[in-house]
This record gives sequence, structure tokens and C-alpha cells, in this order.
Amino acid sequence: MDDRIQPVLDLYHERMRAERSAPRVEAPGGRDGGHDQRMRAIGPETGQFLNILARSLERPTILELGTSFGYSALWLAEAARARGGRLITMERHGYKSAHAREMAEQAGLAACIDFRVGDAVAMTAALDHKVDFVFVDLWKDLYVPCLEAFYPRLNPGAIIVADNMIRPGTEDVRRYGRAIRALSGMASVLLPVGTGIEVSRFEGAISA
Repeated sequence: MDDRIQPVLDLYHERMRAERSAPRVEAPGGRDGGHDQRMRAIGPETGQFLNILARSLERPTILELGTSFGYSALWLAEAARARGGRLITMERHGYKSAHAREMAEQAGLAACIDFRVGDAVAMTAALDHKVDFVFVDLWKDLYVPCLEAFYPRLNPGAIIVADNMIRPGTEDVRRYGRAIRALSGMASVLLPVGTGIEVSRFEGAISA
């Protein structure tokens, strides 16, 4: 990480430590109420793993489903910039996306990130181009609908990573695991990195 990125990551790490040491308080209005200040971010181990995977691709178009406050976007955007690609990151709430953009600007990475606000399933279904890397980290009941939206838009060799597959390990993420392993041309493995990630590679749909 260059000299501009690491201090911004350190700010996130400080916020993570404070969040994890404080009592958990749910935001008023529920998950879509627009008042949630909890990061729920991946940790640095998962971030570095994402960065390494994304750097294995040439000029990748990276799709992130669930920007939140922008921590994982920095790891993905750094890889995109290093390999001549770009990151498209999607978030339901504008205030979270705006914070993520501000942090990316501090890190010098905003120029290679396309911030989009709205419904991730609908926005993914509307993409008019293929993608090479997908990171799935939003509300767990949206994992399978997002998979159905991005699967037709994967380039051969695309890598897909889904977070929170072991913790909390809900039925929604188990459904995602079963669904992605059932897709034509897909190889997938569950790894105990962070809270558990399903790492998949699409080799291209197999003709019947």
C-alpha cells in the first residue's frame, strides 16, 4: 500500500476496534432506515486476500455488492488501479456511499471507482458489460438474487468471493453456497479466512 492509502486504512481500523468493543445497538428504522452507522467491515486479513486475488487479473472490471462505508473498496480499488482496471461498487444508502467516496479520495483511489447508489440486484441486472471479479457482502437474503443477476455477466476466468459464509453462517448464505456450486462452469471452495469466504471461479458455462 502506498503512503496515501495506509493512513486511511488505519482510520478504518481504529473505527473497527471502537465498534467491536462497544455494545451492539441496532439502528432505528431497521436495515433500510438510512441511520445505520455500524461498519460491519471485513478485516484486514480478508481485505489483503481480496487484493491478492484481484491483482491476479489483467485489467479487471471488479463489482462490489455492498459498499457500506468503503473499507473493502480500498483494497479492491488498489488492485484495480495496479492492474489497469476499475471498481464498480454498489450501495443502497447514499450517506454510506458518500463516506466511502470521501475516504477513497483521501487515499487517492477515487478516480478508478464508480460509486453507484440503489438496489444492487436491479443495478447488477442492468449492467451492459461483463465483469471479472465480484465481491458479495451485503444483506444475506440478497446473496442468491445477486448471484442470479451477475452470473450471466461473468467473463470466463472471473473470480467471485462471498463474505460471512461461516459467521454468521445463516440459511441464506448456505443457500448461496449451494446455488453457486450448482452453476455450470463454476468451481467453488469455502475458506476459513475472516468470517469465512466462498471463493469461486467461473470457467465458462458448459454447453448441454
